[in-house]
Amino acid sequence: MIRKFLFPPALVGLLIANSTMVWSVDFSGNVAAEAIFFEQAGKNPAQLHSNLTMSLEPQWTGDWSNSEDLWSAKLFFRMDDKDSERDHIDLRELYWLHLHGDSEFRLGFNTLFWGVTESQHLVDVVNQVDQVEGISSEDKLGQPMIQFKHYENWGVLDFLVLPGFRERTFQSINGRPRTSLIVDANAAQYQSSDGQSHVDYAFRYSQTVDNVDLGLTWFKGTNRDPSLSPVSNSNGQFVLVPTYNLMTQLGLDLQVIIEDWIWKLELIQRETNGASFGASTAGFEYTFYRVLDSAVDVGTLIEFSYDNRNASNRGVFDRDLFFGARFALNDAQSADMLIGLVIDTEKKSRTFKIEGSRRIGDNWKGIIDVQTFSNINDNDALVSFSSDNYLMLELARYF
Repeated sequence: MIRKFLFPPALVGLLIANSTMVWSVDFSGNVAAEAIFFEQAGKNPAQLHSNLTMSLEPQWTGDWSNSEDLWSAKLFFRMDDKDSERDHIDLRELYWLHLHGDSEFRLGFNTLFWGVTESQHLVDVVNQVDQVEGISSEDKLGQPMIQFKHYENWGVLDFLVLPGFRERTFQSINGRPRTSLIVDANAAQYQSSDGQSHVDYAFRYSQTVDNVDLGLTWFKGTNRDPSLSPVSNSNGQFVLVPTYNLMTQLGLDLQVIIEDWIWKLELIQRETNGASFGASTAGFEYTFYRVLDSAVDVGTLIEFSYDNRNASNRGVFDRDLFFGARFALNDAQSADMLIGLVIDTEKKSRTFKIEGSRRIGDNWKGIIDVQTFSNINDNDALVSFSSDNYLMLELARYF
């Protein structure tokens, strides 16, 4: 299916009007085949045991006016043999970027990333999660935006007007991993009477001084993370209905590099639905270079996440410890791997993950992703995924 989004007509007119002035166009992207295998049957008999998908991600970029004006268009397509909700098309990017002195102006769809920590990204709140692409929340839907960025010696100012809201994607009844109850995205509710037309605002100040990277963020608008409430639908079946509340969030991200150490912190204070709470993720990464006189570098990571809400309202990362190891082989094929273990210090639930990739020749890339869930507490937000240990293999061709 094609996801709903708002398209900025002014941008289309601008690109058409200036099409005769575009003197360079570059084309790149990738096409990939993906297979997912689950260790055991799902909790729901309708859930798949394995599936195959194909994806395509083409990108066009160009410029004119002596490279003072640039544009980018990136699409994402996926076709799934079993989960109909993973059949989707999304506009990741379609923007015009104008450069003028120490300032930038951007109009259109774009994907931004804010944050420094590995286990979760508290301050990263601009783009909506494309959840049918995986529960890691790493894949994002393109966000319509008007962006103004200004550079000074004392820092970078980033102002964002976000004139359209993107609803989160959810798996179908056949999908895995997913919540025990199906999410009825068509019944989505909004705290704001403007619904998807609500205009959001965001601001970021960032600065790098010697070995310190600092970011201060502010966001006011519709929360990208919906609350899910069980409701009996017209067929008498219980489903989860997503509700998107308004929120105001202040955030801080900090990274300090001291020799082989990287110290990281993300901290937020959020007010939503009449309540306020704070959350944080902090830790470090220490890298051992040329281990045993080889070309291999190994980075060790430890992070702790804290959420000060009461137990019934906390997120997945509430009192969790993350242990990780990042391997960079530094070979001709750019092979790397990340291994991570998350332990809930209260509920004792554990999740384990392996992510690895390696180039094959000049244009191919192999990717492996392993995720396991063990000792999941019945009161843990991950209880729906307790039977969803999986292995994902992907082969991509870049062009």
